[in-house]
Amino acid sequence: MAGFKDVFQRIEVKYLLSDMQYTELRKRLEKMAAVDSYGKTSILNIYFDTPDFKLIERSLEKPVYKEKLRLRTYGVADDDTNAFIEIKKKYKGVVYKRRISMPYSQAIDYLVDGKRPKERSQISDEIDYFLKYYKGIRPAMAISYDRIAMAGIEDPELRITFDTNIRWRTDKLSLKEGNKGKDILLPGQHLMELKIAGAMSMELAKILDELNIRKTSFSKYGKGYVDYMYGESAKERSESKIKNFRRAV
Repeated sequence: MAGFKDVFQRIEVKYLLSDMQYTELRKRLEKMAAVDSYGKTSILNIYFDTPDFKLIERSLEKPVYKEKLRLRTYGVADDDTNAFIEIKKKYKGVVYKRRISMPYSQAIDYLVDGKRPKERSQISDEIDYFLKYYKGIRPAMAISYDRIAMAGIEDPELRITFDTNIRWRTDKLSLKEGNKGKDILLPGQHLMELKIAGAMSMELAKILDELNIRKTSFSKYGKGYVDYMYGESAKERSESKIKNFRRAV
């Protein structure tokens, strides 16, 4: 798929926005960033983990170094859909992502059945090591969402994404199933990710401050895992808050 990089090194900052903040921010960004050529895209992921969820448990402890392995497609997959196998690492706040691509069916054969792809590379060797190091690693959770991605007009290194309809599931772990599962965000919420190579511009920092948009710690897989462990979806949490409020009044 043209336009996709195989290696990334950047800082990623996340923010939770209300509908009002999102609408106003999009207006303010018109001269700074533009929606990319893909427009709104459905992004589907399968996160891989050990039977005792060692990877996500460690990640939630917020260590200096953490890593994840996931399989991703852009849009609902079929056997021939281009799929990306990604190792995502974070060290001292800097995100490093390395990935290879192949047809979805071959990616499943590789990650689930151990059938190594014909073409080898440094990145595929890293994935091989990852699969051997984490004993019993297997598909653990599907995370899917709809994304609008924007790129800087004057600063091409600036990337801003807005995610909605973020959902998780632990059954039917196939990307052929589409964006199905339990909601992670509350109604009206948008997850924004700011992806930059260095420091944020003063102009953008001023806009975020004026709209009272504050950075937050947010992991889609982490939130899905917490919901899975405690058996409570975003909608259920919201309804619980409403019930408690009604009791209070």
